Amino acid sequence: MTQKIEFLFDVGSPTAYLAWSQLPAIAERTGAQLELKPILLGGVFKATGNAPPGAVPAKGMYMMRDLARYASRYQVPLTMNTHFPVNTITPMRVITAALGTEQEQHMVDVMFNAMWKAPCKLSEVDEMTRVLTEAGLDAEDWLARASDETVKEQLKANTEAAVKRGVFGAPTMFVGNEMFFGQDRLDFVEDALKGSE
Repeated sequence: MTQKIEFLFDVGSPTAYLAWSQLPAIAERTGAQLELKPILLGGVFKATGNAPPGAVPAKGMYMMRDLARYASRYQVPLTMNTHFPVNTITPMRVITAALGTEQEQHMVDVMFNAMWKAPCKLSEVDEMTRVLTEAGLDAEDWLARASDETVKEQLKANTEAAVKRGVFGAPTMFVGNEMFFGQDRLDFVEDALKGSE
């Protein structure tokens, strides 16, 4: 049976961006299937009483240095978004609408890049339209899909289901019933996949 990595994420998280930069390669190395589970991090925080690292100034400053370390290790660009925190409900709905389509992984790339590679304010419709168009996507079509009630409900259900499973932040990965939180736990994710072969 093919192993699966469930990736629960919100593009508003720079650590989720770093995890995303590595997970497709981990899936390829291990023969695992990467299953994307978009969630709303704000909803998770509200439900669990958690808060972003920046809510504690010393922790926020440390995290900034740590993000730079991991970006260097992974050899990926990381530019802090000057609009942070950005309301990510629209980009996360667009990603949810893309699940199961040929554009699924491309859409995740596009949204993460617009947050952490060439940062912009994705909460603005004009910026979303520009980002989608520049990526060769039909912005009007994807924004219409994102406003469909079924998509909205799916994203809400994903978030609620994540909280019920014990998720308190992003990125969170599951291999079977084993949960791994944080982009600094990717080695454990890969070990869990290899151990279950």
